[in-house]
Amino acid sequence: MNTSLFELFKIGIGPSSSHTVGPMRAALRFVQELQASPDFASTRTARVQIDLFGSLALTGIGHATDRAILLGLAGEAPDTIDPARIEDILATIRQSQSLQLGGTHAIPFHEPADLLFHRNEMYPDLNNPTHPNGIRFTAFDSTGGAIYSDVFYSVGGGFIVSQTEFESARNNPATSSSRVVPYPFRNATELLATAASHHLTIAELLLANEVALLADTNLKINRPNVISPSGQEISLSPEATVKTSILALWEVMQSCTARGIATGGILPGGLKVRRRAFRLAERLNTIGSKDPLAPIDWVTVYAMAVNEENAAGGRVVTAPTNGAAGVIPAIAHYYLRFVAEAPDAALTPAETEAGLIRYFLTAAAIGILYKENASISGAEVGCQGEVGVACSMAAGGLVAALNGTNAQIEHAAEIAMEHNLGMTCDPIGGLVQIPCIERNGMGAVKAINAARMAMHETGDHKLSLDQVIATMYQTGLDMQSRYKETSLAGLALNIIEC
Repeated sequence: MNTSLFELFKIGIGPSSSHTVGPMRAALRFVQELQASPDFASTRTARVQIDLFGSLALTGIGHATDRAILLGLAGEAPDTIDPARIEDILATIRQSQSLQLGGTHAIPFHEPADLLFHRNEMYPDLNNPTHPNGIRFTAFDSTGGAIYSDVFYSVGGGFIVSQTEFESARNNPATSSSRVVPYPFRNATELLATAASHHLTIAELLLANEVALLADTNLKINRPNVISPSGQEISLSPEATVKTSILALWEVMQSCTARGIATGGILPGGLKVRRRAFRLAERLNTIGSKDPLAPIDWVTVYAMAVNEENAAGGRVVTAPTNGAAGVIPAIAHYYLRFVAEAPDAALTPAETEAGLIRYFLTAAAIGILYKENASISGAEVGCQGEVGVACSMAAGGLVAALNGTNAQIEHAAEIAMEHNLGMTCDPIGGLVQIPCIERNGMGAVKAINAARMAMHETGDHKLSLDQVIATMYQTGLDMQSRYKETSLAGLALNIIEC
């Protein structure tokens, strides 16, 4: 296990984790490394050039990659930037044709010449194919000489790796991480076996691992700060810190859902897509509980509300990606409103909170399996790696919230992915809107169905989660690149933008 829950669930801005959050983090990291290099002190940077390749070049404009790069170069981070300030920052850079590199060093910046979209090249180095989300940053001095350069890959879910890190992980997969946890696992089979041998639920196992990661001060994992109402950071035990930080992420998800439900109008980007969560919620509030399928409609509203906020560039939590950010919170809302708070549930607030904690811990454990054994990048494996993975995570997490067994959790996660295999990523106009917003609603409903099927089953099932994860990854590799976040095929090609 090399991934933390708080790396899988990250606070960021829309519309894309791989095309917005990742490039923004890469640009910020490049500036920080540049500023730390001896060359920066002795030869002041006079110009920076950014080269985008593959999916980033093909759908970068629709996914706000250009905006993210400028914000990162200006020293902004996706988890801390105020979305209300974004337009002013970008307007200042574009109108003045200059930016404050890292917020401290002014350089000229002529966007058409300095930010280049190589739409006919998949990789920074054609002789060394890596990941289709490649970015090359180069700093030049006043004479035009290159003084510092680095290549980064945005590998899905807001995760980034440098060229050196990518090569190291590819050449030495067993030693690519030095993280030490009490209950390591590499696949679902090991996860289940380790949990069984120590008499732990999957949630308990991952909680212990997160506590160990929290104690490792060398790890730079951004966890939400635990703040009191008076604004002071709270001192808690390691276990309580992890749990409270998870609930802090849930608060961000709830706020995002509420904004999405409260906001109408047209989404940005030119497709003139109407925000529908607002109108759907109004209708459901009007009919009340007369419709027996109203809970399913509410799940759809919750999922779509989050992804409409994401499409509008609002604050969201990767779960495991921005494009699939609506599924996990939708099922958490479903658990709270229609399970824990149902008239016959009789759960105390403490029991309800414990169920939520189990949900997020278990969903994260499943997400880690996909992240480390396959991919959560739409540009690499299609939307099966985004909404498909989110559906699988939510299905297993819901079983855990309902106190299902580890075997039922694994079965639910397997069912959910089994019926998302082969799903393409073909956003119309390169925007995270059609089919992405509706697809989150469908994924959330499918997660509930998978959880219910698994909990009503008895005995063994034929397919294992490990087998389905391997199948998903191989399917993604076999899929033609034009169906993987390039907007060159599928709906993106056959639907006229209007």
